[in-house]
Formats: sequence, C-alpha cells, structure tokens
Amino acid sequence: MKYTLDYYMLDRLLSEEEKLVRKTARQFVEEQFMPLIQEHYRSGTFPMQLVKQLGTLGFLGPTLPEKYGCAEMNNVVYGLIMQELEAGDSGLRSFASVQGALVMYPIFAFGSEEQREKWLPLLASGEKIGCFGLTEPDHGSDPGSMKTSARKTDSGYVLNGGKMWITNGSIADVAVVWAKLDGIVRGFLVERGTPGFGSNTIEGKFSLRASDTAEMVFDECEIPAENLLPQSKGLKSPLSCLTQARYGIAWGVVGAALACYHEALEYSKTRIQFQKPIAAYQITQQKLAEMVTEITKSQLLVYHLAKLKDEGILKHTQVSLAKRNNVHQALKIARVARGMLGANGISDEYSVMRHMMNLESVYTYEGTHDIHTLVIGEDVTGISAFA
Repeated sequence: MKYTLDYYMLDRLLSEEEKLVRKTARQFVEEQFMPLIQEHYRSGTFPMQLVKQLGTLGFLGPTLPEKYGCAEMNNVVYGLIMQELEAGDSGLRSFASVQGALVMYPIFAFGSEEQREKWLPLLASGEKIGCFGLTEPDHGSDPGSMKTSARKTDSGYVLNGGKMWITNGSIADVAVVWAKLDGIVRGFLVERGTPGFGSNTIEGKFSLRASDTAEMVFDECEIPAENLLPQSKGLKSPLSCLTQARYGIAWGVVGAALACYHEALEYSKTRIQFQKPIAAYQITQQKLAEMVTEITKSQLLVYHLAKLKDEGILKHTQVSLAKRNNVHQALKIARVARGMLGANGISDEYSVMRHMMNLESVYTYEGTHDIHTLVIGEDVTGISAFA
C-alpha cells in the first residue's frame, strides 16, 4: 500500500485494532480525499462534504469517552489517524486536529457536564464544526499578552477583541474563545450568529490552501453566563489544549514525510536520465537513505510518546521535542523530494510541492520551531529565555 515504511518493524508492536484503524483511515484518504485535493487546493477551499464522513469513521475526538459519542480509542490510534490524514494533506489533518484537540478537548476538560452533553456528540459526528480562538494579530508566540477581554454583566459576559489565523474560523458553528476576565484568561463558547461576532476568511495563502483560515472579531459580543467554560482558569488551560494538538501534529507530519518519500522513490525508479533511472545514482540513493533514517526516527519518537500519553506521564516538553523534530525533518524531506522531481516537482500533478508549502505553516503554528527550542532549553537548564 502507499505511504508505508516500517524499517524498524514497528508494526509488530501495533495491535490488530490499531492496524485496522490505520487501514481504514488510509482507504478514506486514498478513495475519498485524494480525488478532491487538487481542485480544492487550487480554489483555496476545504472539502466540506467529507466532514460527516470523518465523524462517522470516529476520527473526530477519537480518544474521548463513548458516552459523548466518541470512539474512546488509545493515543496510538489517534496518532495513526493523524498520520494518515496528513499523508493526504495538512489541511485535512488540521481540520480533525482542531475539532478534536482544540474544541472537543477543552469542552471535555474545562466544560460543565451540560456543555459536554450538548456539544461533544454534535462535534464528534461532524454535525457541528468548531474552532479555537487564542492567537491574536499582535500576540502569536506570547498569548499571555492577549488583548481580547471579557466583562461580567447581569446576564452573562461581553467579549471585545480579535483573533487571527484561526483554522475553521469561517465555517465553525461554535468557537472556543480565550479572553481575559478580570485579568485572568478564561474560555468561552461563542456560537455562530451571536450579535457582535464576525469572521473573515484570510485570502492569498500560499500554504494550507485546502484549509479554512480566518480572522475573528468580537465587538460588544454578548454571550450567556452558561457559555463560560467553568474549569478554565489561567493561561495553562489553553496551553494544555495546544499540547494535545501538538501531539497530533508530531504524528501527522510523519504522514506528509511518508507521502513525499514515496513519491520521490517511485519517481526516481522511473525517471530515466543518461540511460538509467536516477535511482541508480549515488546522490539519489543518499537522499533516499536520509529520508528513511529521519522518518524511522520520527516514527519511533511518536510511538513512544503515545505510550507515555496513554500512561498519563507525558510532559509537555516531550511533546515540544517531537513536534519540533518531526516537523523540521518532514519539511527537509519535502524540500529534497521536490528537488528530486525536478521541474515536475512544482506541478500539482504531484504532491511534494503541496506538502512542502503546507509544512512551512506547520513549522510555524502551534508553537514555532524556535519557541519549542526554547521550551526544551528551559527544561534542561532550568533557565527561562522568555523573560
């Protein structure tokens, strides 16, 4: 099958259920998504017709409890789903990642039981779509300096401010919005159609074109009191959500790397130059060997990360290391693969250029490469470079 590489026989450690879910996700991507991606990437749109299929397959919030309509699977399964979705396109994985890790997770972790019972089944099925509003136009890597504010009223809360670079922001039915209430960061649920809440699609992207990205604006946006996430208190709440999302990214980009590696490998076997395939040349083999090495290292990283997560002993700094390394290596692989395809590498008949452009965004979002470097640096030295 396409997009497989098991150089260190990691498959022996996977259960039959884990393999079955991976196979199901791979078939979905190959049969349902890949025939659509060229059109949607060109037009800059997300294939909305696939949302409910993602829900039916259990790919939205798959680790959350069955009582809320979720699949309640382990973190290896979740990672494998993210890997297969991103082998198709980072935009597809981003949709599922935001829906599960950044919308469903905070409702589950910080919401009331009434909020869980109302929203989680709707989001798990894909009947409703969510987004996560933390990043602001002037405060990307420093969310603690956010300007979006909330004030208490007799009937609820009023939000004012703006959020930027919000995945699913134009198509979401509900937004998990982070704002300062009396100087403390709290989470709020803001439903589409609420007066004072608006969103604008961000145009002109060279990257993640098959993903909805928006700016959100809150102008005296009044929401009922029950829309506060009651257990959300302080910046640690949204940052814990980002840890969930970064975990999925670390797995997902392995899929993008695999897709680029396989496309370069197959191309090198059939592209004839100077009377023999370019795969016969030492430089080409060196490039492929490097890809195999880095993909294998990335696979081992995320598999062990999943086991730590399932045991409940995962540290956010370990997620930073995996996100930092795997995105960096996937982007390098995509760039090398693009070069191996020569002029054909810039055509959307192939996937490598699309993955390469997408990974430029993944390198930046959910914590930039440099920010994760400093997170690890602080962890090992005990000295913060942020202050």
